[in-house]
Amino acid sequence: MSKKCDICGKGTMSGNSVSHSHLKTRRKWQPNIKKIRAKVGKSTKFINTCTRCLRSGKVEKAL
Repeated sequence: MSKKCDICGKGTMSGNSVSHSHLKTRRKWQPNIKKIRAKVGKSTKFINTCTRCLRSGKVEKAL
């Protein structure tokens, strides 16, 4: 499963992890992606969506 939202396109971000001594190492932040069954048009299909899109109502879950 890819770490990319099919609705908003949110994906993996990268940056630095900064320690107390201010040493920097590379790290990445991944969105909270869930594979859900949703209504797309008149049909239902499985899509990868982030929990932010689920919570805001951008996706209608199929029952």
